[in-house]
Formats: sequence, structure tokens, C-alpha cells
Amino acid sequence: MQIKIINKSSHNLPHYETIASAGMDLRANIDEAFTLKPLERTIIKTGLFIELPIGFEAQVRPRSGLAAKKGITVLNAPGTVDADYRGEIGVILVNLSNEDFTIENGERIAQLVIAKHERAEWLEVEELSSTDRGSGGFGSTGVK
Repeated sequence: MQIKIINKSSHNLPHYETIASAGMDLRANIDEAFTLKPLERTIIKTGLFIELPIGFEAQVRPRSGLAAKKGITVLNAPGTVDADYRGEIGVILVNLSNEDFTIENGERIAQLVIAKHERAEWLEVEELSSTDRGSGGFGSTGVK
């Protein structure tokens, strides 16, 4: 699949690190380093603009290493870039750690996954089919 992209950053285009990678790393495109304090959130721009085909979305997801090692994650994970959006891709980062975290220009801050999606058409009914699970949710099936 080919996707149109404008790169106004000073960095290379996002790319897959391995043949089996689902996501491509997004890099911070900032003029100067930015320090994210504990529990603070901000939008970090990437300098990237894309044109997705209808029926696809770009999902902005956290990088597992940043989340596990530093407590930095994408606040609305996954963030969705719709096919009709033409603005700059931004990443809403939040610092869930107890320490300041400094973001440098070019730092890999999130990953982007291109995903196909379906459009739903609601069929309003009076009753749903029954299942063994029923209305149980939020851990109702146990933890072990």
C-alpha cells in the first residue's frame, strides 16, 4: 500500500524496523528540548502530514520501552488519524512517572500503525441473542 505523505520535519520518513513490525516510529519535531513534568501532558508535533485512503486509519500508539522504562505513554491510545484529516500528526504524551522526562528533537516518541476499518450500520432491534457470558464484563470472567 502506498500512502501520500508530506515531511516538513528534519527527520527521515517513519519506517518499519523489521520485516514483521506492525508500527513505524514517530519522531518529535520540535525546535528545542521540552521537559514533561510528572502527570503533565502535551502535544508533540511530528512534522508529518498524510493522506490515507478511505477505509483506513493511522493509529498512534505508545512505544513499549518508553512506557515500561520511563512511564511515558500516549494519553488517548490509540489515537486515530482519520482518512479525511490533512493536518500535522501530533502525539498527546503524558508523563505517568514521578520524574521529569525531557523530549529531544528527533526522539522516537510513539508508533504509527496503519489499520483497515469497517463502517457500521446500526440495525435497531428489541433483543440481542444470548451467550454464555451474557452481560458480564469488567473482569467477570476472572483473572486466572
